[in-house]
Amino acid sequence: MSIVLNHTIVPASDKQAAATFFAELMGLAVSAPSGPFAPVAVNDDLTLDFDDRADVAPGHYAFLVDDDTFDAVLHRLSTWPAVDYGSGVENGWDRRINHLGGGRGVYVRDPNGHSYELFTAVP
Repeated sequence: MSIVLNHTIVPASDKQAAATFFAELMGLAVSAPSGPFAPVAVNDDLTLDFDDRADVAPGHYAFLVDDDTFDAVLHRLSTWPAVDYGSGVENGWDRRINHLGGGRGVYVRDPNGHSYELFTAVP
C-alpha cells in the first residue's frame, strides 16, 4: 500500500469561519462536525480538520489542481477584495499569479495567516 495523507488538523481562531473560508475558496463544502473538528473533504483521500486553538501558528498548505479549479478559484478571489493573494512570497500579495513549472500558481492568505498555494503543474 502506498502512503496517503488522510487528514491533518488546521489550527484556527474560529474553526467554523476558517473551514468556511477554505471550503468557499476551493468550491467545497464544510462537512458535519466530527468530534471537535469542522472538517472539509478535499478529495476522497484527504480531509482538513479545522480546530479552535488559542494560539495559531500560520501554516502552508499546497494543492496541485486542474485548470478548471484554478480558474474557479481565481474568479472567486477577484470578487473578494479583502482577501490577500499573489504570485509568490517574494512579491507579497500582488494579486497576480505565477507561471512556475510551466503552469500557473497563486498563494492565498486566510484570516488566520495560513498560506494556501494552488498550482497547475509541479515545479
